[in-house]
Amino acid sequence: MGSFSIWHWLIVLVIVALVFGTKKIRNIGEDLGGAVKGFKKGMKDANEEKDAPATVTQRVQSDDTIDVQAKEKKDA
Repeated sequence: MGSFSIWHWLIVLVIVALVFGTKKIRNIGEDLGGAVKGFKKGMKDANEEKDAPATVTQRVQSDDTIDVQAKEKKDA
């Protein structure tokens, strides 16, 4: 029993295409590609947040200031 040759893999590929259909296989590929892109984006965002936590704090503080100003206008 040796490893599979290229002909074995081609036969398996043809059977899979017949069973699932090319449209379903293409949709699975697009979904998988989108998931990989989302994962990479999430990892990039996590690294950016780790590198610059002060920026996030500044944004929160400025949002709080805007909320306080909005409440003061409503009370007036």
